[in-house]
Amino acid sequence: MDRAVAYAREHRARFVAELLDLIRIPSISTAPERAADVARAARWLADHLAALGFDARVEPTDGHPLVRAEWLRAPGRPTVLCYGHFDVQPPDPLALWTRPPFEPSVEGDVLYARGASDDKGQLFIHLKAAEAILRTAGALPVNVKVLLEGEEEIGSPSLAAYLPRHRRALAADAALVSDGALVAPDLPAITTGLRGLLYVEIAVRGARHDLHSGQFGGVAPNAVAAAAQIVAGLKDRRGRVRIPGFYARVRPPSPAEREAWARLPITEAALLREMGTDAAPGEEGVPPIERLWARPTLDVHGIAGGFTGEGMKTVIPSRASAKVSMRLVPDQRPERILARLVRVVPRLAPPGTSVEVRELASARPVLVPLDAPAVRAAARALEATFGVAPAYVRSGGSIPVVAGFTHILRMPTVLMGFGLPDDNLHAPNEKFALANFHRGIEATIRFFYDLGAGGG
Repeated sequence: MDRAVAYAREHRARFVAELLDLIRIPSISTAPERAADVARAARWLADHLAALGFDARVEPTDGHPLVRAEWLRAPGRPTVLCYGHFDVQPPDPLALWTRPPFEPSVEGDVLYARGASDDKGQLFIHLKAAEAILRTAGALPVNVKVLLEGEEEIGSPSLAAYLPRHRRALAADAALVSDGALVAPDLPAITTGLRGLLYVEIAVRGARHDLHSGQFGGVAPNAVAAAAQIVAGLKDRRGRVRIPGFYARVRPPSPAEREAWARLPITEAALLREMGTDAAPGEEGVPPIERLWARPTLDVHGIAGGFTGEGMKTVIPSRASAKVSMRLVPDQRPERILARLVRVVPRLAPPGTSVEVRELASARPVLVPLDAPAVRAAARALEATFGVAPAYVRSGGSIPVVAGFTHILRMPTVLMGFGLPDDNLHAPNEKFALANFHRGIEATIRFFYDLGAGGG
């Protein structure tokens, strides 16, 4: 282990240079014109894994390809499934970037580029940890399977079908996911829970076609106004969701969790500074950290319809749509919430309009058992690397594949991320502290050795 850590330190500059090559590929999964770039990133990673000694290949799906690789030469040792995603969010709005998003730049100890932290930099940690061990010991202390996908940023639609069909091939004692953040620059974290997701589009239709507001204003249904009325009606003034039964199966955090969260260096003032606002609206009477991690939410992402061009057009729109998502917590189920939403939306629609609710994506919430051997091994590896015991936190976000690992593959997932809360994920000027990239490699090396030695 010590030789592998020394190797990783000796080759830091090369590791970063290789990461920059991967980041330069604009693998934007939501953009059809970038499909070839997503495939190019998959091929790049498969070739890289093969050069390390893995049996690696690119596998097609109905959407973007994924990468599968295995190193299975440690009989009797545990198997770890390392997951990451090589697709990235669009860089828009480009005008807000201070550097070109796909021309990575290193300033001091910080790497700026789209995908630096989410998730190319973090998935590369696993590969470089494996390289350091293989180049110094010749063999890994655990069996390692690798699953890298190109659709995480669009909800992992292909993996939803892929996981059940490949249960045996992907079977492992634990999954390792680095797609998250430390609590603070020198305080590592293990994420013990992820909120689930239900993302829908509410389509609204009024008249047969758009109408002139002078001729029909006062009698014609307005689809945009109807969409606004519907989404406004989904929450009350106290910030609570008004879908009947929405909170019926919400499992509250344990007293021990609440006590531990209260000791974390996360304050409402810090949240306000990060958001750049003077208020943190939400469910009344619930502390902000609990609203972020352990309470369900409903948010409107956009309303489209009517005339939004320059100048004026006196039109009463006949069609509109609203994009709405709900973050769900244990023990809420997306399919049950969707069924309730489908019933309530028509009741909120004004006369003269019809509505349709279309599901776009969903994922179940996840809780990770703290007594799993892999979680304990990760805690020891992080403490040895950072010099401080990790905090146990939850995440307000969703990683759809983790729900699949939990509910389909029946394995615990170690969520050991190395970004920072202010890495500007999905926003302009995304960044990744290279100190955390290198510490992540060392922590992963220690994790592999600890788990391989039977740590638990």
